[in-house]
Amino acid sequence: MIAIGANIAIIRDGRIVLTRREDFEVWCLPGGHLEPNETLVQTALREAREETGLEVELTRLVGLYAYPNWRDGMQTILFAARPAGGELRPADGEALDIGYFDPVCLPEPFVWWHRQQVYDAMNGAGEGVAWMIDRVWPFERDMTRAELYALRDESGLSRAGFYAKYMGKPGMQKREL
Repeated sequence: MIAIGANIAIIRDGRIVLTRREDFEVWCLPGGHLEPNETLVQTALREAREETGLEVELTRLVGLYAYPNWRDGMQTILFAARPAGGELRPADGEALDIGYFDPVCLPEPFVWWHRQQVYDAMNGAGEGVAWMIDRVWPFERDMTRAELYALRDESGLSRAGFYAKYMGKPGMQKREL
């Protein structure tokens, strides 16, 4: 089944909110998967609140990012947003750290496929941006998250090292709508 999710580029004063994931210790945009009976807008608002502690106002749809060969396929919608309340804090069990960053100097290690999303959000993209990430999922397609984490923990690699080895950076192709 194709996974559908939303990422949120929360922007304030030319800086963007990033979280450092607990599972692989890499920096990324906040976001997550669509839950049953939820719209993508609701997903974006919920994920922003859960992962950053911020209430946000969505300002625009930035683009669609497709990963057809990632497990059973994945589609991510990116929204730009501005903070509207709350307090910046990392989510327990999901994020080790959180902060606003200059988009020109992103922290490392960084989820490579979010680089284009950060660029698009910060440079005013919207109304027709679509990217396809042509990367094949490196594990069994039906591997659960628990099995993936067990493999990570048994690998002898650091969390970030495991990410770099198995989910490293391939190319992306822009698709005009």
